[in-house]
Amino acid sequence: MQKKKQPFTIILTGFSGSGKTVALNAFEDSNYFCVDNLPTSLIKTFVHLCHKTPDISKIAIGVDIRERKFSANLAETISSLRKTRDIEIIFLQAQEEVLLRRFKETRRPHPLGYKDLKKAIHKEIKMLSTIRDAADKIIDTSSLTPHQLRKTIMHLYHEGKEDTMSVSLISFGYKYGIPPEADLLFDVRFLPNPNFIKALKHFNGTNAKIKNFLMKKKETKDFLVRVSSLLQFLIPRYRTEGRNYLTIGVGCTGGKHRSPTIVEELKKTFKKQKTDVSVTHRDMH
Repeated sequence: MQKKKQPFTIILTGFSGSGKTVALNAFEDSNYFCVDNLPTSLIKTFVHLCHKTPDISKIAIGVDIRERKFSANLAETISSLRKTRDIEIIFLQAQEEVLLRRFKETRRPHPLGYKDLKKAIHKEIKMLSTIRDAADKIIDTSSLTPHQLRKTIMHLYHEGKEDTMSVSLISFGYKYGIPPEADLLFDVRFLPNPNFIKALKHFNGTNAKIKNFLMKKKETKDFLVRVSSLLQFLIPRYRTEGRNYLTIGVGCTGGKHRSPTIVEELKKTFKKQKTDVSVTHRDMH
């Protein structure tokens, strides 16, 4: 019997305010099973359970200073895990003035609870020195925006293409309401309506008769050219900002004719660009 591959385990820690939440979200987007603020006494048990779970192959655990015996317990846990598991310790840090600014901007208290923020930061740096020395990777986030930190994590740990984005296309009828999950909306009610043509009324927007009728119209062709150009401009910028999915709604009056046709045409454009795309015709009855 082939031996089951052990989970690749990331333990993510570092100075409060250095970006642990952003980094952990990036791991989640990289298909890691993530858990945050897990007590150090439970880490070994959690890793063991994940190892026994077939659907989990990679895990990332966020831990911080809130636990009283954090430093000693985590060092002991790491030492024990290294004997039997494939683990990597990532330590996030930032310059003191950067940490001070971040806490002041967010107006959140330091986990150590000191009234003197600078004193709390100094105390934490001292407490975490042993863990920092044991880290496999130290990432200084002082000059990184949240998006840049996410991109760094994705670049280091995401298997496959770093900037992948999934696009979901939804055709709908305005008379039934706008899909609340849509990030972008396009209204195609200005196009000629096949519903008013007796020979076309009973077909839907995926039928060749409806497609041929609409695609012969200059306004349809012009609209698709302009929308495709706009999306080619927007999508790389959404990726840069850390988006990994985008939902685009295309609406007509009833959602049966015009919007399904336009969605199917946009789908072709995305497939040519090798973008992961899915289609839902919500109101095409």
